Amino acid sequence: MPSSSTLTLGQRGVLTLPKSLREEYSMKPGDRLTLLDLGGLFVLSRRSSMIDELSAEIARSLTEEGESLESMLKSLRERRESYGDQTPDLS
Repeated sequence: MPSSSTLTLGQRGVLTLPKSLREEYSMKPGDRLTLLDLGGLFVLSRRSSMIDELSAEIARSLTEEGESLESMLKSLRERRESYGDQTPDLS
């Protein structure tokens, strides 16, 4: 059943999880959690985030294909400029 707890931000940004949650999920000091920021809604998860791994895999794939950050940014700028040249037909 979903529940909520109120946490207080302490010195140096430290949050303490309620003892009942730590016990229920067998959490110990040193356990790693993933914090996702969804536009101000924070989700704390015991699962590790795949975002870093996926972005590294995409970067590796693009590098193998000869793409670079500079070439992708150039392409993005060109595409954006081409949209600016289009005038909507309001008739």
